[in-house]
Parts: sequence; C-alpha cells; structure tokens
Amino acid sequence: MKKNNLTTDIWGTEERKDAMALEGPILIVGAGGFIGAKMYYSLANLRNDVYACSLDAKQSWRLSMAESSHVINVDITNYDELKNCVDNLKPRTVFNYSAYGAYPLQTDSSKIYQVNYIGVLNLIKTLMDAGCSAFVQSGSSSEYGLNCTGSKESDELIPNSDYSVSKISSSYLIKYYGKLLNFPAVNLRLYSIYGPFEERSRLIPTLITNGLDGKFPNLVNKDISRDFVYVDDCNHAFVKAALIACKSNPGITINVATGKKTSLEDVALTAKKVFKISTNPEFGTMQNRKWDLIDWYGNPEQAKKVMGWQAKTTFEEGLKINAQWEKEATSLLRNVSVPTKNKKISAIFACYKDNQSIPILYERATKMFQKSGYDYELIFINDCSPANDEEVIKGLSTKDNHVVGISHSRNFGTQSGFMSGMEVSSGDAAVLMDGDGQDPPEVIAEFIKKWEDGYEIVYGERVKREAPLYMQIFYKIFYRVFKKLSDIKIPVDAGDFSLIDRKAVNYLLSFPEKDIFLRGLRAWVGFKQIGVPYVRPERLFGKSTNSFKKNIWWAKKGIFSFSSKPLYYIQLAGLWCFGATIILGLYYLVNFFINPPRNAPGITTIIMLVLIIGSIQLLSLSIIGDYIGKIIEEVKNRPKFIRTRAIYAGKTYETDEEIKKIVSELKSWKQ
Repeated sequence: MKKNNLTTDIWGTEERKDAMALEGPILIVGAGGFIGAKMYYSLANLRNDVYACSLDAKQSWRLSMAESSHVINVDITNYDELKNCVDNLKPRTVFNYSAYGAYPLQTDSSKIYQVNYIGVLNLIKTLMDAGCSAFVQSGSSSEYGLNCTGSKESDELIPNSDYSVSKISSSYLIKYYGKLLNFPAVNLRLYSIYGPFEERSRLIPTLITNGLDGKFPNLVNKDISRDFVYVDDCNHAFVKAALIACKSNPGITINVATGKKTSLEDVALTAKKVFKISTNPEFGTMQNRKWDLIDWYGNPEQAKKVMGWQAKTTFEEGLKINAQWEKEATSLLRNVSVPTKNKKISAIFACYKDNQSIPILYERATKMFQKSGYDYELIFINDCSPANDEEVIKGLSTKDNHVVGISHSRNFGTQSGFMSGMEVSSGDAAVLMDGDGQDPPEVIAEFIKKWEDGYEIVYGERVKREAPLYMQIFYKIFYRVFKKLSDIKIPVDAGDFSLIDRKAVNYLLSFPEKDIFLRGLRAWVGFKQIGVPYVRPERLFGKSTNSFKKNIWWAKKGIFSFSSKPLYYIQLAGLWCFGATIILGLYYLVNFFINPPRNAPGITTIIMLVLIIGSIQLLSLSIIGDYIGKIIEEVKNRPKFIRTRAIYAGKTYETDEEIKKIVSELKSWKQ
C-alpha cells in the first residue's frame, strides 16, 4: 500500500515495534468502520500481511486507499462464509471491530444481537478450528450502562439498551472461551474513541467542520461528559492486548479509557482555543440524546497493570491532529454523505449518447440526495452508446462509491435499461430517469415527500414540455388515446420518470414478459400512486434520439401491451360490415326483380365496397399482426438485455462470471 498523509498515524518507535511483533497474517474484522480502517492503515504501512474485512469492505470509502487484494467482503453472521475466509487466510492475530447498534439509525434489535453476539461466536468457533494466537474483541463502555462513572472492570453492569446487552453478552463469550477453554481472547471496553475517518455526523467531525469555519455547531447540555481516547492510542491498546493480555490473561475484560471526565463545555472551550473562534458556544441548542450521560468516564488502571498501556494523547492534541487530517482529506470527504434516515434510494439513469450530461446529472443528483438525508446509489446504464458514456461513468465511479455502471452489449432501449438497473439496485425505492437531463433530479425531492406520505409509486406528470408544438400535441393526444384504450387506469402525461417502492420494484422484476412498457406496467401493479407536476425541459446536449417514426412505434407498443380494445374494434367493424352487407344484399336482390338491370350501373358501388372492405381487412390484419408479433417475441424467451461490463469503484468487470459476481455482491453489500 502506498503511504500518504491520510493513512499515517502518530505511533512512535515503541508502538511500531509492538506492531511488528504481532503474529501474522493479521485479520481486521469490521475494517469498514473508522477505528478498524485506521488500524488497517497503521499496520499495512508497516507490513504486507494485513487484511481488512467487513460486510461492505470493498465499497467502504474509508478503505478506498487500501490494497484491493487485501480487502474482503465477509458477513460474520454467516458461519460458512466466515469459515471460508478464515480457512483461506489462516490469520494468527484477529482484531474484531465489527458492531451494530452504536449509531442512532441502527435500531434493528435482531440485527444488533446477530452482529454483536452471533458474529462474535462465529469468529471464536472458526478461529478455534483454524488455530489463532490472539483474538481481541472491541467491547464498549456501554456495557456499564447506567453504572458508567469511573467504573472498574469488576463493577456491576446495568444495561440500558439492546446494544448494551449485546455487548455484555459478547464479553461473557470472551470470558467463557478464554478462561475455561483457554482460547486467547480479550475484550476491550472502549470509551469515546475519536479521530480520522470518523462518521461525519458525530460530535468531533461536526465540531471540526464548524470550527474550521470559525463557528460552533448546535450543542446539547454543557455538563454531558465523555472519556475521549484518540484512535491511534486505542489501536495501540489492541496491539498490546494481542501481545500480552491474550497470552497472560485470556478471557479478561479491560477498559480502554483515559480516566478523565471531559464535559461538553470543556470540549467547546478547547475547540474555541484550537480554532480561534471569536464567539462563545451556546449550549442547549440541540436536544439531548437518550444515551447522553452526565458522568461517563472510565478507570484505566487495569490496562496499565495488565499490559502496560495508557493513553498518551491529550484531547487538545488529538483535536489538532484530527483537524489537520480533515483539511488534507477534503477530496476524500467530498462525496461522503451522512444519512440521517434509515432508508436508501437507488437512482437509475438510462444513458445513450449522454456523455456530456452524465457529469451534470451526477452533480445535481448527488447534491439532492445528500440534502435528503437518505443513503443512495447512482446506477448509470450505458445502453451501448457510441459516445464515451462508459468512460465518463467509470471516471465518476473512481471518485465516488455511490456510482455503479452497467454496459449492455447493444442498444436494448430505455425500458430494458431500467429493468437492468432495478435488478442491480438495493434501495428501498428506485427512481427511474433518462440520462439526457430531461428529468430534473431536483424533482426527486418532491417524489420523496410523497413517498414519505405513504405513496408507493410517485410519477412525474408533465404539465408542460419544451419541444416543438407538433410534438407537444402528439404527446397530449397519445396519452389520452392510451388512457381511453387501456384496460387499466393510466395516468396522462406520465413518462418513465418516477419513484417506485421496493415492493412494487420486486413485482416488476418478477414479470416474465420481454417486451416491456414500464409506464403501463407501473400502473398495472397498482399500489397507492400519485403524480407530481413538473415542466420537462429539452435534453441538455445534442438532439433527441426520439424521431416521429419512433414515437409512433412507442405509441403502438404501449397500446398493444395494455389494451385488447383494437381487437374488439375490429370485431365491431366486422359486425357492422356484415350487417351492411346483408342490408345491401337484400336491397339489390329486391331491386333486381323490380328493376331488372339492362347494363352494369352498380360497378362503382362494387369497386368502392371492395376497396373499403379490403382496407378494413388490411388494417385489421396489421393490428392482429402486431399482437401476433408480440406473442412471437414473448415465446422466443430471449433475455431483456445482455450485460457486457459492470463498473464499480473505478474497476471494470468483463467476463460473464465476473459481472454476475459483482452484480450479486453489489446488491448484498448495499443491503
């Protein structure tokens, strides 16, 4: 791994010597989190037998500078998957930083216990089978719960959350397997660790971001306190535990704390000094969180006694180091969003000759989603564009892991493009939009509001479009004719631009039909639907790829996909012609006997009837032919699309096996 300022640490000679003494290979579990990522870089800068793994390691922005061959996606709650990883690597030293439930959005209690207890149990079992010299578990000061004031490891544990209970449970696993089965494991109860790569919504990054701008963020009660430990000091405690405690005291629990109570007022005054903020902090401008406690600090005596560790970095020093890192990490952090809502949205762009508009749409969509508070992904479908759409998409994916690119073997059309994107998507909802800029990303914010109100399908309603007058008239007529002919209720002036809830997406993906007309299928699936009016502009660059002839084809596709009324009208016309034929036949028969013909005065009538009936027959046959053509397409059972390349994190996957694997992994990582 190439060393740079963003991956360095403040370890001195002693810390580096200890790190080199660890038995390898070294596996860092939960390396997608900030403490684990920092440990990976600290060790990888010194040795080449360090591996990072987590559920989403390959897509973690924190590990974007890591050696890709040393980054592994592993779900520790899946025993077989974890065992396969351990059997392949045969790690001798394992640091487990994985956790779920420590952040406000992580509220799924079953997942809390699965990750924090079952995951740890799976790790212990697989490592016992494979052989291991040291296993260090990342515990939490939350294990003390309500008894969090200067607590010693032997003090009573009074849990105050599911997270607290799960961490206590894992500490007992360590105690049982360490003390009774002599498994070399130690549990470290971490207090308030802070430092580079930390979650953007947490106190210290928020404090630094505002401090660099010369101001304070919103703050809770000034008396709320923490025991702040700089991340590099914390990680040195893990190294010490592996070298000493795992061998001398397997099963032990040790606090990783400074023993100093730092109130929020102390934090703010330190920030005022470090960042030279002219104003004074205002406390109580933010509501206290339910886990905020007045006296929350630890007792570090056992850490010093058992393994000779103590924190070296003062809070002021750590804040200065962290602030300098934040300045240097501007480009890395630019596309790191802070989801404030526990859902995710997938935006799918169908692209063809859109190389110029893709970067603009990316910027606009990114800005909109970051404001929305939702996690998101941007899936660009290159439908075999003759322009350099793929290169542009790859460039975006290199700098932003929210971007996924899919390339098709030929131009299958926007409908197949959207289906391809929905298959890859992992969001709780999918937004479908053209890649030419005619679907404004800013309108998605209105879609989301309706979705939050309980609507499962929200579609864009084109109240006006910037197009030639004849095209505007054509579209208005088409949607109204389509609605009149359709067997289901079809909204007028509604194109593909829409937000579709995951429930409806799953149904759309389950349909076997190949000749797709999504705006019709979207109406067919039902659910609670509503339209959002917007003005549809012209494409950002170039000319539209839709011609009048192509639009006629689109109109036929929609009508024949969702209406059998043309067949009914043919039958009706046939009945009218049959009735007219009987009447005319009787008329001419009676007239023949009353006024016997002397020549052929009815030849004009006959010719007209032949032409009219013949025209009706040809038109009827063509309509029937369209229906038969659709049947033939469905019977052939050809795929809706063929993927030739998948793009993620700046890498291109080309073989069928690679594409299937990365598509499957993308879906699982992001869920």
